[in-house]
Amino acid sequence: MSVHVLERRQRLPVPAERAFAFFGDAHNLEAITPPWLRFRVLTPGAIEMRPGALIEYRLRLHGVPVSWLTRIEEWDADPARPRFVDAQLTGPYRLWHHTHEFEPDGAGGTIMRDTVRYALPYGPFGEIARRLFVARNLEAIFDHRTQAVAAGLTSP
Repeated sequence: MSVHVLERRQRLPVPAERAFAFFGDAHNLEAITPPWLRFRVLTPGAIEMRPGALIEYRLRLHGVPVSWLTRIEEWDADPARPRFVDAQLTGPYRLWHHTHEFEPDGAGGTIMRDTVRYALPYGPFGEIARRLFVARNLEAIFDHRTQAVAAGLTSP
């Protein structure tokens, strides 16, 4: 299995606790995911974010409906350096392990780091798909997310 890593770093103009709280509402994922994915959280009601929490989604990848189930593996609300990790249980990847870290930048803002470790199914065919479009799609999703997170945190 070939494991790939996508890393992103973004400065947010809000304290780490506020940035972490934004991600503490799983339904905000709908607002920060590109519209072309038609992403919807299916888990009803408020989701208590904690280790073991399950979140069910539905989205469309190139027009194909995809169900996705993730589990919160780690949830650490320490205001000095909050972080959490979600991992796919079922979905389009063979491996999806996403670490979110929030570090105060000393100037009232936050450095948010995303580290996604992922692998595709189908052996060499999955690797061909990654080279042809999956890696590019992930970059586009996280580019959109960069703008959407900043807008979501700075809007009233």
